[in-house]
Amino acid sequence: MARKIDTAAGRAALDAVRTATASGEKPARTALATAVRYLLQLLDEKAPGNSVEVRVPPFGAVQVVQGPRHTRGTPPNVIEMDAATWIALATGGEAWADAVAAGRVQASGTRADLSDLLPLRP
Repeated sequence: MARKIDTAAGRAALDAVRTATASGEKPARTALATAVRYLLQLLDEKAPGNSVEVRVPPFGAVQVVQGPRHTRGTPPNVIEMDAATWIALATGGEAWADAVAAGRVQASGTRADLSDLLPLRP
């Protein structure tokens, strides 16, 4: 990740996203982007490594989990989802298995499973 998001800014962005979503409004793009990146940062801190790439387009991606390092081409272990799904998974609003079963998470590779790492509880 290019820059570190401090805890206060990350939590404020999460609160803004939750408030907007709860009231049926679309969250501000800047708050959504900050919340996604903050949660990716927390995942990176919890499970540093380079064997699994977690993508939340268009806001961010991070390589996590100890294991074989990936250096060129498409990573062998990739997880991709939208911002709303990532926030729900990372904060405990949805279970990993439910999101995968519903098709909201695309995961490929033998290590592409975050069920033991989520939720992050920021």
